[in-house]
Amino acid sequence: MEILNNNFMMGECKGQKTVDGEQIPLVLHPQQDDQRSLGTLVASLKENKAWFEEKLLRNSAVLLRGFDVRDAEGFNDVVEALGWDDIRYVGPAPRTHVYKRVWTANEGPLSEFIYYHHEMVLVILFCEVPPPEGGETPFVPSFRVTERMLEEFPEIVEEMEEKGLRYTFTAVSKNDTSSMRGRGWEDAFGTSDKLEAERRAKALGMEVEWLPNGGATTILGPRPLTRVFPKRKGRRMWFNTLVGMHGKAISSATMADGSEIPADVVKRCGEIIEDESIQFKWEKGDILFLDNLATLHGRRPSLPPRRVLVATCK
Repeated sequence: MEILNNNFMMGECKGQKTVDGEQIPLVLHPQQDDQRSLGTLVASLKENKAWFEEKLLRNSAVLLRGFDVRDAEGFNDVVEALGWDDIRYVGPAPRTHVYKRVWTANEGPLSEFIYYHHEMVLVILFCEVPPPEGGETPFVPSFRVTERMLEEFPEIVEEMEEKGLRYTFTAVSKNDTSSMRGRGWEDAFGTSDKLEAERRAKALGMEVEWLPNGGATTILGPRPLTRVFPKRKGRRMWFNTLVGMHGKAISSATMADGSEIPADVVKRCGEIIEDESIQFKWEKGDILFLDNLATLHGRRPSLPPRRVLVATCK
């Protein structure tokens, strides 16, 4: 292993890749056995915050492995050590609050694949109980998807970029944990009052249509196909949920003017995303930091038990 500083040593994990000269994920171990404790890790992150942030921006994903982090309380200590602001999750996944800044990642059935998606946040995942089989958290360097889509479909990509995208999503009123996308609109908007929900949706750039069964359809758009974010080498990120929402029973994705996106383009995009994906087997105590402005991520189906917790930061 390569020693990176007085606190961390660079290691390897099966499944990592080298992308544009960088190891993804960057795997960090304690340099010595007496540096494995939670207290030492927390102190090391506080002491090396700027260094750690630089590594995360450069590599897009950092995996802490071999440290003695056992539960939600310890995980929360790690999250708070870096001093990043908390941010409320707004999305379709049903989640349960566990401790302070820590939540379950998704209450949906483990048998379902959670498709690759971006969030406007930094995502931190902690493996409390690794699954006996499956359950990986695959992630994808988004700029690689843009590069390959431009190589294969330059005209349609630029048309989608120019027009923007429009999404619809239908949600029930109350959380439904039988579905990986079963978060109810009341939980998502933090209110059961429809007028207040409309106000909060509008603040997020959404329109709401109410359904006779008490559910709601949200409409979002126009939204960009790609984004370029500061400090990320000027890379054009594939920052959308086109494949995950196109042509589904409870969601849709079209161009913002209503034009349909060719099914073969969506299918091929899905193949490229899968081809570029990176994943590793979870081990107990693993903590994965994902720059979710630069990576898409998902969840493979798994056998139970599996308990991976999450914190989201600005």
